[in-house]
Amino acid sequence: MRRLIARLWRVLRPVQSRVMWLLHTKYVVGVTGVVRDDRGRVLLLKHRMWPPGRQWGLPSGFARKGEDFRRTVVREVREETGLDVEVGRLVMLNSGLRTRLEVAYEARLLGGDLRIDPFEILEARWCRPDDLPVDVQPVCRPLVRGETAP
Repeated sequence: MRRLIARLWRVLRPVQSRVMWLLHTKYVVGVTGVVRDDRGRVLLLKHRMWPPGRQWGLPSGFARKGEDFRRTVVREVREETGLDVEVGRLVMLNSGLRTRLEVAYEARLLGGDLRIDPFEILEARWCRPDDLPVDVQPVCRPLVRGETAP
């Protein structure tokens, strides 16, 4: 039986990726940037569409189809704040959120003028890692401290 399945799989080589796509879960990818300035402060945003009491968080958004996740960080930070960043190392990769995958990267401020997108963002604030808003998203604290997020 195993040989038959293996032979069938080899015959399907031209369409294997389509078969795999049909048989597996599809994910959206949430991408976050832990943006730091040259003084070690981190950029936090108060998001308009997040639940009350948990609106403070890091710049984030969803990757577009085919978009490199590092590019997503650059795009989302620019869209939400007008700032330019350089993306660094991967600091979080989580699945298990149904059909959502979470990715976070360190990022360094390069420049730009802070102009928040009023449709998505209510307020922006540079914070020291030990002085975050009380109602910050729980995942942010370990990321800001440079720890692995839960």
